[in-house]
Amino acid sequence: MISRIDLRGDALPEGPALRDLLPRAEFDVQAALEKVRPICEDVHHRGDAALIEYAERFDGVRLDQVRVPAAALTRALDELDPAVRAALEESIRRARTVHREQRRATHTTQVVPGGSVTEKWVPVDRVGLYAPGGRSVYPSSVVMNVVPAQEAGVESIALASPAQSEFNGLPHPTILAACALLGVDEVYAAGGATAVAMFAYGTESCPPATMVTGPGNIWVAAAKRYFTGKIGIDAEAGPTEIAVLADDTADPVHVASDLISQAEHDPLAAAVLVTDSAELADAVEKELEPQVAATKHVDDRIVPALSGKQSAIVLVDGIDEGLRVVDAYGAEHLEIQTADAAAVADRVRNAGAIFIGPWAPVSLGDYAAGSNHVLPTGGCACHSSGLSVQSFLRGIHIVDYTQDALAEVAHHVVTLAEAEDLPAHGAAIKARFGWKVPESK
Repeated sequence: MISRIDLRGDALPEGPALRDLLPRAEFDVQAALEKVRPICEDVHHRGDAALIEYAERFDGVRLDQVRVPAAALTRALDELDPAVRAALEESIRRARTVHREQRRATHTTQVVPGGSVTEKWVPVDRVGLYAPGGRSVYPSSVVMNVVPAQEAGVESIALASPAQSEFNGLPHPTILAACALLGVDEVYAAGGATAVAMFAYGTESCPPATMVTGPGNIWVAAAKRYFTGKIGIDAEAGPTEIAVLADDTADPVHVASDLISQAEHDPLAAAVLVTDSAELADAVEKELEPQVAATKHVDDRIVPALSGKQSAIVLVDGIDEGLRVVDAYGAEHLEIQTADAAAVADRVRNAGAIFIGPWAPVSLGDYAAGSNHVLPTGGCACHSSGLSVQSFLRGIHIVDYTQDALAEVAHHVVTLAEAEDLPAHGAAIKARFGWKVPESK
């Protein structure tokens, strides 16, 4: 069901050579970009009419309007299963507890007497958030997008999720209920690239956004790439992935269940076990079969994901080598199930989120750890972070110098301007002092 990659014995290569040995899903955003380009431009030129037409073509529903009526949000919350409501409320509470602590404060540095630089943090004006609605419904993604935006102080928040034929063209009612719980009343029935284009360009019913965030399929990722530079984006999210670094102390039942939990998202989902224990590898492989047989989404998601080229059991000589492998892989979700797991986790450099020990599975992070589950995929954890309050803030430097403070450094500024052959830069300093550069004190 799952392949093996044996990296024992020979010294592990460095950098790209090691990354090339590791499993990864094929996810060609560039090819998809050419297909979403005309769709995005159609939304640009025809606005809501294009959104309605694409909802009929892609989602099989004919919309009267793209914006979800307020009454539908209220009704969805009123009809929400009380147990689901309680779970969402707890998820929101925990996410707020974590994200509220991330907000940065304005800070002033006194560089010299009379000269200071202040960095203030300002939220973006308006964000468009995306909640997927394909194979599964993701009210948890509503929480993970909305909470950090709210805690950052974003004043205008809109959310889009695909129209569902089962619900008369509205997004899934649990999505709508989550929006209502969070106080988001601007919601649109739009999916994929059309939703990103709606936020980027604006339409008759939806003002343009400054930034778009949220996970989605390859069409969402391609649309984000298309609009990069026009709007801010969080990341081009690819298929979800889990890597587990484990030794012979790990419970194979836990490891197998965690690999399956990510595989049930999508046939391209990646499930990778990195271990120095051949015995654990055998036990996990044996455990996969009965656990897979006992769950849902077997033939359309789990089996293709576990048997695909993006998933594997990787055998290494030891935990040091395992750390090199997981750092090269840069997993969206990384579980550490080893002896002294916290110390091992402290040595990891590249991961979207790290889950320590047997009692912190990825599923906890997906819903109720308080952490954010919108995370970098496809190895992007080597250079990018997950969604946070910082994602919605901009740092602005405020420079405040007195005449004396400028005079003290003026000769250095002029010297550097002349070294770069930019004499007008130096002249802007000289003009303030009667065209004579003050001597340094």
